[in-house]
Amino acid sequence: MDKVIHFEIPVDDLKRAKKFYKDIFNWQLEDTNMDYTVVRTVPVDEKFMPKEAGAINGGMFKRTKEVKAPVVAINVNSIDKYIKKVVAAGGKVVMPKIEIGKNGYYAYVSDTEGNVVGLWEDIK
Repeated sequence: MDKVIHFEIPVDDLKRAKKFYKDIFNWQLEDTNMDYTVVRTVPVDEKFMPKEAGAINGGMFKRTKEVKAPVVAINVNSIDKYIKKVVAAGGKVVMPKIEIGKNGYYAYVSDTEGNVVGLWEDIK
């Protein structure tokens, strides 16, 4: 069974959204050089994985025409394989696979209902 490992929140006003989530939930927010804010809901280990079982962290970025609503990311063993499965089942590729640092690969796909889902593959 493939697990949800990450969430993403698209926003219109990053400064306003960061203040909201920090003030309300006390999340730790860390800007990156990729127009992306890392959201930590729980502490992480040296591999940036949550130390708490069952907890996930996420990210925040400016809303796009392709990604308008929150996204969950699912850990898969091969993005290429899963993209083929998604397309064969009637879904679409929203953003092709890209490398994220030296950690893994990421892609966006949409399901048959138009919902965007992230696919994450660890670099082995």
